[in-house]
Amino acid sequence: MLTRRQWMRQTGGPAMAAAIIGRADAAFGAQPAAVAPVGQRTFCFFSKHLPELDWADVARAVKDAGFDGVDLTVRPGGHVRPERAGEDLPRAIDAIRSQGVSVPMITTDLTSARTPVARPVLQAAAQNGVRFFKPGYWRYTSSPDVRAQVHAAGDALTELAALAGECGIELGFHNHAAYIGAALWEIAPAMDRLDPRWAGYYFDPRHAVAEGGGGTWKAAMRLVASRMKMVALKDFFWSKTGKGWRIEDCPLGEGAVDWAWVAAALRDAAFMGPISLHFEYEIKSGTRHMLDAATRDLSFARRLLG
Repeated sequence: MLTRRQWMRQTGGPAMAAAIIGRADAAFGAQPAAVAPVGQRTFCFFSKHLPELDWADVARAVKDAGFDGVDLTVRPGGHVRPERAGEDLPRAIDAIRSQGVSVPMITTDLTSARTPVARPVLQAAAQNGVRFFKPGYWRYTSSPDVRAQVHAAGDALTELAALAGECGIELGFHNHAAYIGAALWEIAPAMDRLDPRWAGYYFDPRHAVAEGGGGTWKAAMRLVASRMKMVALKDFFWSKTGKGWRIEDCPLGEGAVDWAWVAAALRDAAFMGPISLHFEYEIKSGTRHMLDAATRDLSFARRLLG
């Protein structure tokens, strides 16, 4: 099986591959595993956005762009397939850390502790020093009984958090517009019953603003502040089109999120967990363009959050 590096070099991308990989190789040879110094934030690159690179190349590229860590996808289509987590996840983490980049969190699609891959994924992550994971999303159905849907999601979250505790890894619930828990008030009653050592929130200001608007999103952030495990950074604005109002994703600082308020709230909460940057807005195709956009957003995030 070809590695992503080999694939890039054999399918029309040799110049780009050489430029990115070669420059990173020269600047960042094998280094010991990266651990953020106490009191410093860990800014992570969400590996979803570099699907064409293999594990070590992702690490070299994001290190070159100024990131401290990788938010590694362990889900179908991700950098590690869940059914191979026991074998491949330790190898992926070692490959990334060998370039001096940390892996403080993984992103999964887990929504049930009963799925066969749940325990192997969480055990492999925990045993290899990953502290946090993001579960998947619980969807609304066409049933008019929304309360029952929210209750079922809470039950599934409870079982998943219990498994996380058994495995020794912390769960961060991601608030995502259009899914159960986007309005954090829905999931908070279930979360309040869980051990805060193993279950908390992966807070996303972009989705909180899109879902809450006005000042409600600020109240939601205060609601979860004491149990924030991770934070996701992205931005958006509302655009009026011929088909109605639509959400348009955009670079950090160009949208509706009040970042100065977010930064102050994170300081007030003394939040020091991993911060994962996402790049959902339109970017020219190609690894170099993605990394240029990532570098710009990271510069904004570091100026704002330190």
